[in-house]
Amino acid sequence: MSARLTPSTIVMLLLPPLLWASNAVVGRMVQGMVPPVMMNFVRWLVAFMVLLPLAGWVLRRGSVLWPAWRRFALLGLLGVGLYNAMQYLALKSSTPINVTLVGASMPVWMLAIGWLFFKVRVSPRQMVGAVLSILGVLVVLSRGEWRQLLGLRLVAGDLLMIVATIVWSFYSWLLTLPLPGAAQKLRPDWSAFLMAQVVFGLAWSGLFAGGEWLVSDARIHWSWPLAAALVYVGIGPAVIALRCWGTGVQRVGPSIAAFFSNLTPLFAAILSSAFLGELPHLYHAVAFLLIVGGIVLSSRR
Repeated sequence: MSARLTPSTIVMLLLPPLLWASNAVVGRMVQGMVPPVMMNFVRWLVAFMVLLPLAGWVLRRGSVLWPAWRRFALLGLLGVGLYNAMQYLALKSSTPINVTLVGASMPVWMLAIGWLFFKVRVSPRQMVGAVLSILGVLVVLSRGEWRQLLGLRLVAGDLLMIVATIVWSFYSWLLTLPLPGAAQKLRPDWSAFLMAQVVFGLAWSGLFAGGEWLVSDARIHWSWPLAAALVYVGIGPAVIALRCWGTGVQRVGPSIAAFFSNLTPLFAAILSSAFLGELPHLYHAVAFLLIVGGIVLSSRR
């Protein structure tokens, strides 16, 4: 694992926030059509079907997956079963601006968890980079008017998003640990490594979706637009984004990769301008410079 950012690594780390931003836009479009936890389950069911012809051999008896099933069950719980379900749930009681603002604390949690649980030293340069990156996100969220931030109030959804951000931070750090025994052979094969997580994550998300189905009256209102949306979030923001994120994290580490995740609200603003007719403003350029500045500063040796 190296802190050096190569062009291919930059592309790997730019794609996930772009796809996650599109996930937020699509999720907003289908709100009310499908319950949030059920949407997470169907999303990963689509991802499982995509991965099956590529890495179905991982599920066979005698596969190197099974001796390491506990590690993959944990990765599946954190990265597949919990994070996005909690994010979708957070949007039921919180606003998108609050949820995005809380999620922008990702670099801070990455640095803190790496220092507390994984014995990773945090440099002053990384701390300054974290501040710059978060300032860039605040510029986007406040639309260049800092007084708008004074009106923000934390609700249950915001607290849930804090937990989701911590969950994703743990997931990202666990990706950097060596796998036990022969399971390490799965690491070079991205589809096999992802399938090993998704198969357990699908079980977790199915369990959570079943609980949601029992305790609420929310149901799926099927339509072709909803089906297309679920296929998209199952392939793009799920399979492709996690494949790129996993590769990027293994190359440069979670602390640096977390700064790229702060590009998500900026990409969301750009996508909103494309699909909702809202033109970009000067503050978008300022935010971009701050976020990129934080990435560059934190990644320098």
